[in-house]
Amino acid sequence: MALAGFRDLRFQTNLAGARALTDGAYDFRGISPTTPLSSLNLNWTEEQLPERIRTKHVHRLHPYLGKFVPQLVEVFLRKIEPQKVCDPFCGSGTTLVEANALDIPAVGADISEFNCLLSKVKTAHYNLPKLEKELKSVLAKTDSAVNSSKQFQTQSDYLNCWFGHKALRQLLAYRTLLKDYEYSDAMKVILSRAARSSRLTTHFDLDFPKKPQTTPYYCHKHRRICKPTDDAMAFLSRYTGDTIKRIKEFSKIQTRAPVRVICGDSSSLRFPEFDAIITSPPYFGLIDYHEQHRYAYELLGLNDKADLEIGSAKKGKSKPALQQYLSDISRVFKNARKSLSDDGTVVIVVHDKSELFEELASKSGYYLEAKLSRSVNRRTGMRKTDFLEDVLVWRPA
Repeated sequence: MALAGFRDLRFQTNLAGARALTDGAYDFRGISPTTPLSSLNLNWTEEQLPERIRTKHVHRLHPYLGKFVPQLVEVFLRKIEPQKVCDPFCGSGTTLVEANALDIPAVGADISEFNCLLSKVKTAHYNLPKLEKELKSVLAKTDSAVNSSKQFQTQSDYLNCWFGHKALRQLLAYRTLLKDYEYSDAMKVILSRAARSSRLTTHFDLDFPKKPQTTPYYCHKHRRICKPTDDAMAFLSRYTGDTIKRIKEFSKIQTRAPVRVICGDSSSLRFPEFDAIITSPPYFGLIDYHEQHRYAYELLGLNDKADLEIGSAKKGKSKPALQQYLSDISRVFKNARKSLSDDGTVVIVVHDKSELFEELASKSGYYLEAKLSRSVNRRTGMRKTDFLEDVLVWRPA
């Protein structure tokens, strides 16, 4: 499993071991432990690897800021061929999904209850006819309930502030029905996704809304005057169909390899034994992971552990905040080292422009075997981003 011959490699563009397909995807089945690292292409542009390919099947069950590219995970799973892989910052479950598709057992952990819910829903096995029947049933019952005289109210200031009366009534009606179904977790993801889209916000700023938009506005996305939505049923219906489609798509390649998701602090959890880590830790001072899904926490009654987030934006970028971030990250990797085999491999995808992780390796019980830089060319909403991302390969010291 050792990745011999690693060095600092930047902007490799050839595709040995991978074949470009006509739909913009890549076939990575030619990659194996004998594939030279220098031949791996990790620099996919938006044109080469469009969003619809990156977010194939269940990877797009719910929007999630900060997730890494599934194809990047696949490349290193094929290169390493681990017996069991771990992601101590599993987020939306990218590593877990890709590992399962390759019949590799996986374990992931995250402090966020919503992240763990999303990871479990993506990797669960379903009776597909029953899933489709239940998802369509709850949708029909919601439509019936909102047209009745039933009262649907909430004491949540957030929900009352960010949703129009009609949309909130629809969301709350859907929520009351979840207890009646086996696949309620999948329904929770649909409910959360619909809530995200039906908030009182502009169409072009679903990621970072600052305040409710209650009046018509000029929409930079549609280039016309738009009105904030007051109807969640259309989104509940659309995402029900999309969820069924995506879970069916993943079921065609899903294996019986076990996937375990642990909700907790990865710096103190007792992980099962594994021989590889593939992860993308939270970037310093960039995202508030709980806050980006605030609507889900409020609707689903999830426990808020935002104070335990590592490097969240609200903690700032001061020197003390940076030192705390590095200390917290180090504690996670030190703890994970207890369960990692002595010949194991750690692959870390991170935007490390200050080279913080190179020093972090030795402090956490590892040494840096290789550093690869990849160019990231992405467009999300109105934000065009071009930056360098590092792929670090650590080995146990």
